[in-house]
Formats: sequence, C-alpha cells, structure tokens
Amino acid sequence: MGLKLPIQFRVANLESGMPTIEQARTRLIQELQNARRDRVTLLKLIHGYGSRGVGGALKISILGSLARFKMSGDIRDFITGEEWKIANQTTWELLKQHPHLKGDSDLGRANRGITIVLL
Repeated sequence: MGLKLPIQFRVANLESGMPTIEQARTRLIQELQNARRDRVTLLKLIHGYGSRGVGGALKISILGSLARFKMSGDIRDFITGEEWKIANQTTWELLKQHPHLKGDSDLGRANRGITIVLL
C-alpha cells in the first residue's frame, strides 16, 4: 500500500475587483490552466453569492461553466459550498483520501460563495 501524498490545493478569488461575468469566466479558465500547469489537483474558487444573498449572476455563470467542463472531461468534479460537508458523498470520499482537508475553514459552513474543483 503506497503512501498518499497531500493533495495540491490552491485558492482562486474570482470575485476580486467586482469583474463582469465574462471577466470572471476568463479568470476561471486562466486559473484552471495555471492549476494544471502547476499540478494543483484541487482548486477552491471564491465567486461570492451576490450582494443580496439571493444567488448572484457570477456564481450561476461559474457553476454553469464548471458543469460544462465536467461534461467535457476538463475537470473531474466540483462541489458547491453548500455541499462542502462531511454528509456529502463526494466530499466524504475526498476527505477520506486527504484528511488534512478537514481543516478547511469552509468545510461544513454551507458557504454559498465558494466551490471546490477537483482537477
């Protein structure tokens, strides 16, 4: 049985500077490319949840892009902040393989402004 190395983890703030949806999509693509180049295997995206806490166009757009990337095989999977909890099967499987992720400050907080991307 081989030793499991810690997962390479990075945080990318897509909402910094209040970008337009198109600017945020471009930033997302750049962050994914950079992560692949640097052999990062897990990317935590900060996209916010809208100023009124009711959804936000930026989040909706980013999640739509991630769904397309998953379908095309460009990413393995993604976990929304609402599902970044031990009770979620995908999260639990990831945490079993990489227990150090249990220390993430957003785990179990139902943070609608983040998404975890598995590359």
